[in-house]
Amino acid sequence: MSRVTLGEVCTEYKGRVDDVGNLPIVGLEHLSQSDIDLLGSSHEETTFTKGFLKGHVLFGRRRAYLKKASLAPFDGVCSGDIIVIEAKDGKLFPGLLPFVIQNDFLFDFAVENSAGSLSPRVKWKDLSRFEFDLPPMEEQERLAELLWAAQETKRVYARLLLACDEMVKSRFIEMFGDPASNPYGFHMAGLTELGSCKNGMNFHSSDSGVELPCLGVADFKDLSVVDGVEGLSTVSLNERPSDDCFLNDGDIVFVRSNGNKELVGRCLAVYTYGKEAVFSGFCIRLRLNNDDVRVPYLVWALKQPSLRSQMFGRGANVQNLNQKILSRVHVPVPSMALQDEFLSFVTQVDKSE
Repeated sequence: MSRVTLGEVCTEYKGRVDDVGNLPIVGLEHLSQSDIDLLGSSHEETTFTKGFLKGHVLFGRRRAYLKKASLAPFDGVCSGDIIVIEAKDGKLFPGLLPFVIQNDFLFDFAVENSAGSLSPRVKWKDLSRFEFDLPPMEEQERLAELLWAAQETKRVYARLLLACDEMVKSRFIEMFGDPASNPYGFHMAGLTELGSCKNGMNFHSSDSGVELPCLGVADFKDLSVVDGVEGLSTVSLNERPSDDCFLNDGDIVFVRSNGNKELVGRCLAVYTYGKEAVFSGFCIRLRLNNDDVRVPYLVWALKQPSLRSQMFGRGANVQNLNQKILSRVHVPVPSMALQDEFLSFVTQVDKSE
């Protein structure tokens, strides 16, 4: 085992692409948080020219506390806010590279060495100074084999979880029909009739003094529920926010704004169990004040494509959701007995998950 710096075993790839053509385009929004698998890519017109090759690791250098570093499964072009990292021949086994990069110690180092107040960024020359222990090449290959086996197991579980979600979606349609067309003739109610909305908090990296868990866009993934605040990132604020800025059990939170329009309108329910947590300015909260609707029913209704399509706002690059748009969204309100029957089914599926 030897002590090395990242720059001794890796290098920053600086390839450029003059003609993007049909190459996939990767932005920061496509990088997974705390996971090596890429979320996706786009093929929209772009000014990006930074290239990357299959097997490189794409490291989000802006706001490194988001812990974004994903393996490139194809050749493509990416944002200038992404550092493209490749393993040096004979120094680091390529299959181990994603796991070397995607770790909390490196991200902590990146945050400490970032510069900028509103949008801190880390440079490769600083990131390359990160030190870690590295075994001989033969041991690296063995470790990579074990880690990739674990990653595949994780992917299998993720597919099973998606299958559970699909089962719940099917059950919802069976019981209530499409919520936009309302084929069963349930009473319709607007979201702002059922509760009140509030935008999330804006904060700066230079703030300090009050540390709080914060629900952000990266926490949504494909979840329907955030069960506890332990997995949320922590933000620093100059002072304690007002009580209305905190999340309560049963709050429904939407993605309000994001460069990836597929994320806008995504929602989930939050349960803090009495612990304090705030939510990002890129989110908007719906707090119910009506006893005619259950939170799990409403979340699954809002996940249906026909209702999500009503939430897409206007914007050239960043899609936006606002309270006015939400006020125009109406949902069916079935009897409490039907909602409770659906809730019982969701509870059983949650146990399986």
